[in-house]
Amino acid sequence: MSLTLDTYRLLGRSGLRVSPLALGTATFGTEWGWGAGRDDARKLFDLYVERGGNFIDTASTYTNGSSERMLGEFTRDDRESLVLATKYTTQRRPGDPNSGGAHRKSLFASVEASLRQLNTDYIDLLFLHVWDFMTPVEEILRGMDDLVRQGKVLYVAMSNAPAWEISRMQAIADLRGWSPLVALQIEYSLINRDGERDLIPMARAMGLGVTPYSPLGGGVLTGKYSRADLTATDADSGESNRKSFNAGLGMVTERTLAIADVVREVAAEVGHTPAQVALAWTLQTPGVTAPVIGARTPEQLAGNLGALEVDFTADQLARLDKVSAIDLGYPHDMLASDHIRTVTAGGLKIEAGR
Repeated sequence: MSLTLDTYRLLGRSGLRVSPLALGTATFGTEWGWGAGRDDARKLFDLYVERGGNFIDTASTYTNGSSERMLGEFTRDDRESLVLATKYTTQRRPGDPNSGGAHRKSLFASVEASLRQLNTDYIDLLFLHVWDFMTPVEEILRGMDDLVRQGKVLYVAMSNAPAWEISRMQAIADLRGWSPLVALQIEYSLINRDGERDLIPMARAMGLGVTPYSPLGGGVLTGKYSRADLTATDADSGESNRKSFNAGLGMVTERTLAIADVVREVAAEVGHTPAQVALAWTLQTPGVTAPVIGARTPEQLAGNLGALEVDFTADQLARLDKVSAIDLGYPHDMLASDHIRTVTAGGLKIEAGR
């Protein structure tokens, strides 16, 4: 593969050029019990930018706002060369029912707060962070379009939402001449390939570049978990808050550890770390523009960037695919089964349902 951070890719159907790995900044700040303090966060930022990286991902609520505030300081001298992505919907204030959610009031208040914290006049890419199942899609799209027309946001995108809602929104935006969605952020890794059912195919068809988060499966794919973690409690495991948190989320299972075993085997074969192999696998997935990588130390970040240099053989990819394969579910499994017969007409193969 042999990429570099300045081997830029187009984001979805936009003309925006972004690095093939985005710097995730949920680790900028220690308010969540883990992460990097200001000085270490600055080192992470400088390392990424010095290597040619330009795509930085944050959210209004990451580390209670510290992430955006630090980026506002760090980007002050080179703002124009960077693509800053942030998100709205998850800001919650006690006693204020309208402080969060996808609606117009929340959208405008969150963007204004992000602009102040990021110390900038505009946001390059704004994601709806979490679908709320209440706000009409027309309200979301019109609000986003208004912000684009005002110059406060340049591009709009979606995260953590049903594929059918996103595809409907893209069709409405096209028909009404509103700003189109250009990106989709989902959880996606070797231990969670659920996005392959509908979200990633939808994104490819609708012109959204995919920017997966948690491409290392909460750290499981780095090899730091073992079978002992299947039964360990926070008290007896002796691990960090974040490790215990991920184990509590159900990321550590016999299945995910078996996947991590194959990742480790392939890593030994290609001369790279398990983390680099897991990231490289995500990078080569059709439809993926830029996985979002986080780190707490410059050494971790430098190691993750080594994923750009990983090359796989066909056999290695097949082994990774086999151990991590998922049941695609109906109708995908039916369409790929023996219920599909091949007919030949004039030398052309055509797939036809029985």
